[in-house]
Amino acid sequence: MKLSREKTDNKNRQLWELFKLFFKLGVIAFGGPAAHIAMFEDEVVAKRNWLSRQHFLDLVGATNLIPGPNSTEMAIHIGYQKGKIPGALIAGISFMFTSVLLTGILAYFYLLYGNIPAVKPFLYGIKPAVIIIIVNAVYKLGMKAVKGQSGESINLKLVLIAIIVALLNFYGFNEIYSLLIGGIVGALFLLIFDRKDKLISFFPAIIISLFSLKPILQAVDKTDASLVKLFLTFLKIGAVWFGGGYILVAYFNGELVQGLHWLTRKELLDAIAVSQFTPGPLLSSATFIGYQISGLLGAVLATVAIVLPSFVFVLILNPLVPRIRKSNYLSRFLDAVNVSALAVMFVVAVKLGAEVMVSPVTGFSWQAALIAVLSAAAFLLVKKVNSAYVVLGGAVLGYIFYLI
Repeated sequence: MKLSREKTDNKNRQLWELFKLFFKLGVIAFGGPAAHIAMFEDEVVAKRNWLSRQHFLDLVGATNLIPGPNSTEMAIHIGYQKGKIPGALIAGISFMFTSVLLTGILAYFYLLYGNIPAVKPFLYGIKPAVIIIIVNAVYKLGMKAVKGQSGESINLKLVLIAIIVALLNFYGFNEIYSLLIGGIVGALFLLIFDRKDKLISFFPAIIISLFSLKPILQAVDKTDASLVKLFLTFLKIGAVWFGGGYILVAYFNGELVQGLHWLTRKELLDAIAVSQFTPGPLLSSATFIGYQISGLLGAVLATVAIVLPSFVFVLILNPLVPRIRKSNYLSRFLDAVNVSALAVMFVVAVKLGAEVMVSPVTGFSWQAALIAVLSAAAFLLVKKVNSAYVVLGGAVLGYIFYLI
């Protein structure tokens, strides 16, 4: 009886330690997934010795093989290692909590005051800054992604996959389907090419046939935003979300702006911009968008739906990490889906950038262009600049331009 009580006490103590650690990290975790994971490594490997460095790196690699927000999934992985399913739930939820709460509060005020002139200038200045943040992410990640597994020289096959996916997206394919096609077909292409198989000659035919599938893949029921449909839409995004936080811009644009017409591009950019002000994962933008569409219940359902697949995938994947690390196909799928995600991000950044820089009413906006140039200069001249500061600078400049 005493041993059983001690075991329970130890388990509760471990869960409490997980909560305290990831709640703290959720409050201070600015700077994107790479910065978040660096914080995790310092806390759970260097300071607490909960995981070996090699196991930690294996888990980082595993998060790249499944959809969802990488830093949140790392929190779930660590929680599972420390406290099984209860630990996974506590770590994941406590890490997201602050970001989701703050974004929900901002969503409430945005719905009340978003069109008031005192708020508009800030959002006007933030939008071009967010575009540059996305472009900067595409560049930095792209330089690594096009090298693939070797990590040494540019892999022209990966570049070709990226170009084809970009063309598919420009042609009109939904962002999610463009990404899945790039990942699945691209991985097969890499395997076939590496084996010098004659079937390589059929690859162009596969791509051409994909264009004929557009009417089927793009068939989205453009109905009103019922709560069930909202939940299922965000669940679908969460289930296929590869490519890191900023790729959400592409997914939301394809599903919610172009597909279901629940948002305008302006509202989408505002959602991403607002989420930049809060710590923690960028998935909190789903909270903001859900609130704009269906109020508080919409915010809750969108948040739960977009993160639910991550919990499921991590709980399934965690015991299989050693095997996945050695998988020939999955390693190529990861290479292909990474460059595909970046191609889609680039296309969306171009579309959104054109909309921000050129208004159908006033024409070219030199103010927005100047903010974009200064934001780009910040990334070029300041080493490891935090994107939150770039957004803040854009907001201040937007307000100054409004005053003058």
